[in-house]
Amino acid sequence: MELVFLALLIFLMALALGSGYPVAFALPGSAIVTVALAAIVGYAATGNPDAYFSHGGPWQWLSAGVTNLRGVYWEVERDTLIAIPLFIFMGIMLQRSKIAEDLLVTMAQLFGPVPGGLGISVVFVGALLAATTGIVGATVVAMGLISLPAMLRNNYSKSLATGTIAASGTLGQIIPPSIVLIILADQLASAVDQAGTARKALYKSATGELSMPSSFDVVSTSAGEMFLGAFVPGLLLVAIYMLFILIYALINPKVAPAVHGGTFDRAFFGKLALALFPPLGLIFLVLGSILAGIATVNQAGAIGAVGAIMMAGYRLKDGSRGAYTPVLLGLASLVLILGVLLIFHPNIKSIETTKDAIGIALGVIGTVGLVIAIGWSSLRAFKIENTLQEVMIETAKTTSLVFIILLGAAMLTAAFRAFGGEELVRDFLNSMPGGFWSKFIIVMAVIFVLGFFLDFIEIAVVVVPIVAPILLADPSANITAVWLGVMIGLNIQTSFLTPPFGFALFYLRGVAPAIVKTVDMYKGVIAFISLQLIALAIVGLYPQLVNYLPNRSSLTSETAPPPRNPRLNYCVDQYISDQFNTNGATINAAIAEARQLNLDYLPKRLKSNLEKSFEAATAAPELMAQAWQADAVINENVGAYLPVQQRVRNIESEIADVDLEIKDLKTDIGRMYSEEQADAKKKLQDLVAGLEAERKELVAEIPSDWKETYGAFKKLLKEEALLRSKFGRAAGDAYKPVAETVALLESNDAYMDLKAGIMQIKNDLAGADADKLVAEIEELSSRVSDVEGASDIGSGLSKVRRSLKSNTPDFEKATEEMDKVVADYEEQIDWRNQAGTNLLPTLVKYEQAIRSTMGLREQRKLDKEQALFVASCQSGHRNVSHYF
Repeated sequence: MELVFLALLIFLMALALGSGYPVAFALPGSAIVTVALAAIVGYAATGNPDAYFSHGGPWQWLSAGVTNLRGVYWEVERDTLIAIPLFIFMGIMLQRSKIAEDLLVTMAQLFGPVPGGLGISVVFVGALLAATTGIVGATVVAMGLISLPAMLRNNYSKSLATGTIAASGTLGQIIPPSIVLIILADQLASAVDQAGTARKALYKSATGELSMPSSFDVVSTSAGEMFLGAFVPGLLLVAIYMLFILIYALINPKVAPAVHGGTFDRAFFGKLALALFPPLGLIFLVLGSILAGIATVNQAGAIGAVGAIMMAGYRLKDGSRGAYTPVLLGLASLVLILGVLLIFHPNIKSIETTKDAIGIALGVIGTVGLVIAIGWSSLRAFKIENTLQEVMIETAKTTSLVFIILLGAAMLTAAFRAFGGEELVRDFLNSMPGGFWSKFIIVMAVIFVLGFFLDFIEIAVVVVPIVAPILLADPSANITAVWLGVMIGLNIQTSFLTPPFGFALFYLRGVAPAIVKTVDMYKGVIAFISLQLIALAIVGLYPQLVNYLPNRSSLTSETAPPPRNPRLNYCVDQYISDQFNTNGATINAAIAEARQLNLDYLPKRLKSNLEKSFEAATAAPELMAQAWQADAVINENVGAYLPVQQRVRNIESEIADVDLEIKDLKTDIGRMYSEEQADAKKKLQDLVAGLEAERKELVAEIPSDWKETYGAFKKLLKEEALLRSKFGRAAGDAYKPVAETVALLESNDAYMDLKAGIMQIKNDLAGADADKLVAEIEELSSRVSDVEGASDIGSGLSKVRRSLKSNTPDFEKATEEMDKVVADYEEQIDWRNQAGTNLLPTLVKYEQAIRSTMGLREQRKLDKEQALFVASCQSGHRNVSHYF
């Protein structure tokens, strides 16, 4: 019966959307109506309103929907959606201020003489507008009004012209900053949590172990990472569009002839610079600040909104005197602020010198100048053609549309899960042969077909929460959330092009002349839809195109995870192994030279630690080689093991479903006490008997030698893990004592500087001024704590201080303890001086030789070379299903 109400839910939603009912009300309305009907029918038929829900009841799921609604607005950590109105404002402001129009006209003149040049210019401008506006309707309308007449005048094919404009206008959906990517990041964040829970449950049921290694966790994503991930695929799509137009024009010049005319003089290039550089500068500020890790997505959105106001401030006064004064004032203020930050490092709480005061004063001047420039530009936008008010109203409308759909989709998703829809989808996808890729292709095909009928927002907020956890939880592909998001984003982009309801086609139809038939537009977009599918296939086959930039940004940032992070283990080991193979001779020579050192005059503990470290360093490379040999053995056997494992896991999943169904039926049977229910009870008992027989058949399908097969393969996995663990211990034992000894010997000068303070305290003990002595000891102790290897001195000084701080200072005991401090100090001076001369140069050379291998995990963060290697290594998808 649950399936009936699930079908009713989908039918009501489709009926409401098909009849033109507003999406914002169609989604939650169909959910509420279906849940209410299920509760009423369940109560009327069985006396239990929960009867026709897969689990839970109507109030539980309605409250879950309300909780989801509340989460969109009130979750403190869920601030990604704040960027949506900022980027919408930026896009509409640039479109209303005619910045986009100037760019289109100028670039069309620049590319005109090239075969297909007008089409290439439309794609180029579409990419630039995508990176600044991201508003599909505004971009398509602007390019349709300006470029389409010019292309038709120059004998361009109607289908090619309209297809180029429609496809270029949709680039804003994948080229960051993009509203689609922000929404996808928000949806995937919660999907990752569900996928992580499901993967942990899968690991526990498959292996019997309570905790899953964190290296197998599903990695979450953010809007910033989505922007980084989509950057290269977006450029790839632009390149494919341009290449197609150029080749098509060369093969058939009649469809896209070159346009000759206009002069490339100084005035033209001045106009080109004025039209091109401000949008490029805004792109650099917005995307560059995100890529460089300087600003969050929300902060970058604010930068973009302010930049759009500044650009509108001069464009709306174009040709008037003083048109550029506000933007010039703003640029000068920014330069001044940047100079102050670089030269003075201002901090208003720590003004100590005249230079500090000058830096603060200049910073205040720059800030005031920037505020005046922004206010001046805003005033112009407000007064001229009422631009600012209209842009803000349009921004409010568009933002409200997005958020209301998000809220409605939260209710719909709760209802879908209430009737077991999520389990149904998961069971269907998991039952498909072909593993992850068959599931993924089906999901992509469904999204592609839905694009014929639904807008990108509905697809992102209705489909993604259902299918994303299923795909992300699968360990066989072990995909990243950012890759999945970009792939869905590329696919969703087709929703604007695909007939019959492609929104880009509607926008273009509204501004296209009557000579252009709708069928011409449909023909034109077919080629570009095919190109998008080609781009989708390329990005699917090469996930590095998506994953590399987010990984690189993360690993090279100031907040980069340390090399010891378990998520980096596999790739860090690969880097270490490469270093052993490349620089093995140098490392072995450094170890051999270090082992020749005379350590006899060192303290016993220090000497023993160094000798053990040399032995561990000698053994570590061989342990690493053995670990990779074990990995190779696993890879040799995994091909034969995985099909058997997958078959058994599927059977075990079916058995688990049967067990759950049997449990629920037995619960219902246990509640039947009256004689009137005897027939119904007998039917349920027969069902249980049938399910138990089915369970026996499933158990019989498990290969008889499965336990032996699983045990043998698990032994291989344990052997590899053991070898990697041994290498980790050997590497730590090899590096830590050497690093500590080098730090100790490099502090020799600071250690020698302690002598004056120590002797001063020794001499002052005769003066019997306890308070003064305690103050001296505390001051010296703080210096001692900064010196490597001086802990014994610090401990001795603490004993002296305690002797003097009692109610009756014990000067005799303090003197005795101070004599021990002096003896310990002088004992260290001798061997420190010898070691500083004889050992330190060789140990420094040795530490540097093993730092990037045995000492890598002891570093605070990866250096640039290491970070780039690990980023590249992590950019692919590694199958880890054989660990489950």
